[in-house]
Amino acid sequence: MKLGAFSISLAVKNLKISREFYEKLGFEVFGGKMEMNYLIMKNGNALVGLFQGMFDQNILTFNPGWDENAQKLEAFSDVRDIQAHLKKEGLKLEREADEHTTGPASIVLVDPDGNPVLIDQHV
Repeated sequence: MKLGAFSISLAVKNLKISREFYEKLGFEVFGGKMEMNYLIMKNGNALVGLFQGMFDQNILTFNPGWDENAQKLEAFSDVRDIQAHLKKEGLKLEREADEHTTGPASIVLVDPDGNPVLIDQHV
């Protein structure tokens, strides 16, 4: 099972201050916009999403079909296949993808410590 690019999505209080902090760590803006209240920042293969006012908790995020440069992978596990595998393993999903569709979709589950895990396919 290939989950794709990994990033942490952080619920930040002040996007400008968070941006400045991560820039000091060597991250550069890779996507998003200040006026849309989110930025995706990159340092090498590391990705950090900064989201102001969009959700309450930090989220572990995987993007099937993408590498860490948001480039489409030739081979990847579709989110619906990942969903079927997770359900077979007995994991409870908080949000499921429609199994009768193709293309972009997402699922959400929560790890044993309460951390949300988003598997968000864009292709």
